[in-house]
Amino acid sequence: MHATARGHSCAVRIVDVLVLDGKVLRSAFSGDASEAEGETQQEKQPIQKTNTKKKAEKRKRITEKTVKAKKKKSEQTECISPQKKTEDEKSNKPKKKRKKKTITDVLATSEQKPGCPADLQNLITQYFSDKRSVIEQEELKLQDSCFLSSNDLTHSLSSYLKQVCPKWAKIQKQHTEKSSVVLLIVCSSALRTIELIKQLTTFKGEAKAVKLFAKHIKIEEQVKLLQKGVTHIGVGTPGRVSALIEKEGLNLQALRYLVLDWNWRDQKLRRMVDIPEIKLDFMKLLESGILNGCKEDKVKIGLF
Repeated sequence: MHATARGHSCAVRIVDVLVLDGKVLRSAFSGDASEAEGETQQEKQPIQKTNTKKKAEKRKRITEKTVKAKKKKSEQTECISPQKKTEDEKSNKPKKKRKKKTITDVLATSEQKPGCPADLQNLITQYFSDKRSVIEQEELKLQDSCFLSSNDLTHSLSSYLKQVCPKWAKIQKQHTEKSSVVLLIVCSSALRTIELIKQLTTFKGEAKAVKLFAKHIKIEEQVKLLQKGVTHIGVGTPGRVSALIEKEGLNLQALRYLVLDWNWRDQKLRRMVDIPEIKLDFMKLLESGILNGCKEDKVKIGLF
């Protein structure tokens, strides 16, 4: 019994020893494994640190690149944005309509040239182009002998008349007919008529001048005035002069000179023939017997 007990105890001890050895071995093995694992972890730690550093550096580089790119874009947008804004503002602004050029705009930029006989001839042909036949239009053409010398924009009215009517003193003495004039000056308005009569003082001498316009003066009064005495010079508008001719208050039998206030311009820089109403009246006046007088070499036309 003791032997068996000892054997059993020995076996137990052996088992224990084995167990203990196993534990020891296991512990030793586990210790070796843990040491190995620790070594591998220690080896891995510096590798992981280097990797994290590299990643951090890469991130920094990427962030720096993105920041630089954003700055460049912002600079470009700052440079381009005002141009785009101005273009957008221009496109959004309502387009201004171009104003049609008037006669005053054209004449303000162009140099004033003195009138010549060709200007009057062109005006006559244009006016009658759709009113007369080709044969009648040829009959309306005026010869150069029908015209006096034109004003070159250096003369006053008196100096111009002295040039074109050198024998005025003799002509005015010979004129004795009533309801007629020897010299007829045609202008655009009543105010211009008064101005021209004032300019006649050094030329007319003893001759009598009459105002022939419609403003504040009845046509009957003018007819009576012409019938009373001898008048040498008539100054007026084409509308009133043609109306007096129609009513036989003024005849053209004694008329020798027709002077047109051609070069004078109003506040809108319009000549007499540039105003449509006055142009119509002027063409009626020419048709009333002046063109026939020119063809018969009785009447001379001057452009002042």
